Amino acid sequence: MTVTTPPASRAAEILSRPIALNGLTVPNRIVMAPMTRQFSPGGVPGEDVVSYYSRRAAAGVGLIVTEGTYVGHDSAGQSSRIPRFHGEEQLAGWAKVAEGVHAAGGAIVPQLWHIGMVRKQGQPPFADAPAVGPSGIRLDGTEGEGRAMTRQDLDDVIRAFAEAAAAAERIGFDGVELHGAHGYLLDQFLWAGTNRRTDAYGGDPVARTKFAAEIVAAVRAAVSPEFPVILRYSQWKSDNYDARLAETPEELEAILTPLAAAGVDVFHASTRRYWLPEFEGSDLNLAGWTKKLTGRPTITVGSVGLDGDFIKGFQGEGSPLKGIDDLLDSLERDEYDMVAVGRALLQDPEWAAKVLAGRTDELKAYDAAALKTLS
Repeated sequence: MTVTTPPASRAAEILSRPIALNGLTVPNRIVMAPMTRQFSPGGVPGEDVVSYYSRRAAAGVGLIVTEGTYVGHDSAGQSSRIPRFHGEEQLAGWAKVAEGVHAAGGAIVPQLWHIGMVRKQGQPPFADAPAVGPSGIRLDGTEGEGRAMTRQDLDDVIRAFAEAAAAAERIGFDGVELHGAHGYLLDQFLWAGTNRRTDAYGGDPVARTKFAAEIVAAVRAAVSPEFPVILRYSQWKSDNYDARLAETPEELEAILTPLAAAGVDVFHASTRRYWLPEFEGSDLNLAGWTKKLTGRPTITVGSVGLDGDFIKGFQGEGSPLKGIDDLLDSLERDEYDMVAVGRALLQDPEWAAKVLAGRTDELKAYDAAALKTLS
């Protein structure tokens, strides 16, 4: 006699499994994806940010990855309302966030961020800082304002990431995530479209990985051996959905291997739609290939629980609900290890609790109005 597991029980069974990420044990497989919110005036997260993250931890999210937060380099960002991960007042605010999430039963890591050549001249928080990148080239291929990074610039940015990671451990976070995706600084080095250097940091895929690997190694050295280091990366860029770091699994392996060797414990493989295969001849998505090639735990992400493009979702469009049976299938096959949920959790802080309890009839479609408040 064949017994069919009810969908609610199956979701709970698959998603509720604990997982070890280096020295951190996360109680389940649900991750809150990093989403820029711009509710931190002066770069300082306040009590509303504490409540925002703690509420989702209390509702069953196992691991929270914060919105991107600028490292201590003047060119790292271009908003005075996006949080920073340096400065006494800023770090004191983040310590309260970590404390609140822990009190709610969750784990939390900050996403450490440098936007590189995306920065526009004259923007806060440090208006005089230039945009910098591997070759002074923007994502659209233009040179514009900004400049190629010098050896001193490279050293300064490496140090900024390492100092931010050390601060994260010191003030009570459970790990760190390095933002190496979506066309920001680390990704600008990884991608041939923006990296045209002729020194040791440019050329073939391994050389283009050198800067990111040095940041990983510096972060790894700045924190305890058991402190998890996560790297988020992507093929696509914020204004170029068809961009690719790697056309084949072999090219992807050449990029990922040095990063794993440098100390990445977990790869967060960012895609726009998690259900799409990454390479011809295989059903594996980017997170699946990453796990197969590196052996490291991986996090998948991309329109989980919703049917609609997340970029358009952040440009004012809503998205209807979508089932996650295919996601559960892949998790059950251990193609990847965790799933990051973005807009669905932004819309509904109780998403994890509802899914784990089988209350899917209570899930809410995404309304872009959710962006306007920090609830």
